[in-house]
Amino acid sequence: MSIPVSGQHAAAYRAREVPGPLRVGDGVHAVPVPLNGSPLRSVTVFLIETSDGLVLIDAGYEHPSCWESFTASLGEIGHDLADIRLVLLTHDHPDHVGFAHRIRAASGAAIAMGRDDDFAHQRRVRGGGFLVQLRGALERTGAPRDVIDGMYGAAVKVAHHAENLELDHSPEGDSEHVLGDTTILGIHTPGHTYGHTVYLDTSRGIVFTGDTMMAEGPTQLAIPSLPGDDPAGDLLASLDRIRDLGAEIACPAHQFPYRDIARRAEELKAHHQAELDTVERLLRTYDTAWEIVPHLEWAKPWDELGPGTKRFALVHTLSLILGVTRRSPAIMG
Repeated sequence: MSIPVSGQHAAAYRAREVPGPLRVGDGVHAVPVPLNGSPLRSVTVFLIETSDGLVLIDAGYEHPSCWESFTASLGEIGHDLADIRLVLLTHDHPDHVGFAHRIRAASGAAIAMGRDDDFAHQRRVRGGGFLVQLRGALERTGAPRDVIDGMYGAAVKVAHHAENLELDHSPEGDSEHVLGDTTILGIHTPGHTYGHTVYLDTSRGIVFTGDTMMAEGPTQLAIPSLPGDDPAGDLLASLDRIRDLGAEIACPAHQFPYRDIARRAEELKAHHQAELDTVERLLRTYDTAWEIVPHLEWAKPWDELGPGTKRFALVHTLSLILGVTRRSPAIMG
């Protein structure tokens, strides 16, 4: 279990409520915003005060409720849109990039995100964005046609977004971002997505972990879409990188900020390594993700999972299979 920075925010998460803004550290504010229609309930964006304006980490959903909540919270902590000079996006999922373009239009802020999550780059390299990759992955799971069609159709309703955000900066690998008296390092941490980036405020010892390392529960693995993809292997290496940063506070995009980062990284590594070990054993009996997924450990038994959670679990299992075959090619022989 992680050590919450705020017991109130941890309690709100467990009660499925959306809390108000939280001062995480000197000049750093957590701003939860609601996700209407999503089981996640909310996403947390973060504001970092510098001598030359604000840095925003992630940009919520493109929905009026998100925007209205964010701008109200911004005023509550004594700032306005014009103060935002830089937007750093951890990854390209719709609940993270949503209103980035509105920030830029209002303040002229520059927007940065890792190259492998840049929508234009994905169209060139992976043939399309989230939904295109999801459809291709579902086709590889061995699931029945009606299951694939149903899962994809449900995903379209909650995950469709324009995927046309143009970036001002799309660094490949690690990066450095300087605004006024503040230096923020971007650390390439694939696993949840291929361009996922965590951001380390070097002077405050705070790392913004996006969806790679939440306070509780596992990390959802990226959708495999290219032959060499290994989201599980990527994630294990990324957890090592985050563990070794020496940060004091982790600020994830969901749940709540927490301490004891190294222990949490090791806990997550152990969980996902155990998943790989289980899948390796099951591949001696079963051939496909669809056959294996009911035998893995989820928050609830497979038959009790909701349709969206089943979709995530199925694609996650496919990524685990790829991880096993990368380290033990003979398994699939």
